[in-house]
Amino acid sequence: MAALNSIRRLLAVTLLCAVAFAVAAEEAPSPAPPVLDEVVVTGERAGPGLWHVHGRKGEAWILGTVSPLPRDITWRSRQVEQILGGTNVVLVSKPLDIGIFRILWLFVTQRNLLLVHGGRTVKDVMPPDLYARFVLLRSRYSAEPDEWSRYRPIIATAFLERAALHQVGLSARLDIGNEVRTLARKHDVRIEELKVAGVRDFLDALKTMPPATENTCVSAALATIETGLPRLVARAQAWVTGDIDKIQSLPQGAEVDACIAALDAYAGASDLIAQIRGTWLDTLQLHINRGDVALAVVNMDLLLQPGGLLEELRTAGFTVDAPTEETPTG
Repeated sequence: MAALNSIRRLLAVTLLCAVAFAVAAEEAPSPAPPVLDEVVVTGERAGPGLWHVHGRKGEAWILGTVSPLPRDITWRSRQVEQILGGTNVVLVSKPLDIGIFRILWLFVTQRNLLLVHGGRTVKDVMPPDLYARFVLLRSRYSAEPDEWSRYRPIIATAFLERAALHQVGLSARLDIGNEVRTLARKHDVRIEELKVAGVRDFLDALKTMPPATENTCVSAALATIETGLPRLVARAQAWVTGDIDKIQSLPQGAEVDACIAALDAYAGASDLIAQIRGTWLDTLQLHINRGDVALAVVNMDLLLQPGGLLEELRTAGFTVDAPTEETPTG
């Protein structure tokens, strides 16, 4: 039960953060006074070290990622670059898969899904209690009293969440998977993208998301802005400094429970996350058992959650060595 709850929670939080990532290029953030001290991180940062998984024939190195991250960092891992020198294949998620980030990018580029129709505004379609919270938070993070009013609730709230993240020094724009792709091409290493079954069905579910489900997830996003920003800041800072124990010790906020229940009831969300984790397990086993040396970029929650990918690899008989520290530069 604990493992299943972790999977559900992962999807709900990912959904809420992913919409914010997906709209990141739509508008420039509006000036507003910060509510927390910014994460001051500049220069090159390595992030956490890599897990080393090995079997009788091959091995894999796994880099865990989180989002959002501090907005002003430049990521560079000398460990990754060194490993690429002896790697057969880099494993990354196909852009329309892992974490729902890319799914939601496609979701928001379909303009008919973005806007409130019929000349109405977000005030007309958002429940009064949610709208009151939305307006209060908008006054903190935007200088425009009517900003985002033409968007449907989940998108308007995503813009608001993105502005709040900006004010505490975070951004969802740094994509470590894409950074590793670039390095792989530089080192002439083959890139294999994982395709997870069922993604298109989930996208269709998002397209037809009932207002009640959308509103519960909007409420969770608002709660994240109201009370969850310190946890996101601490989590991002822990990734930058390679503090995996701290990442693992930071629980997802209780505010997402209603969104979890709504997604479970409507979209079969937990099944999708299980499929993503299962696809990673099967792919890593395939490459290790045939003698490859692979480098994989995997969502940190999929790795660390109870019953997660690292635990499943150990259960499957592979040796999993904890990351070694890599000293950041800059």
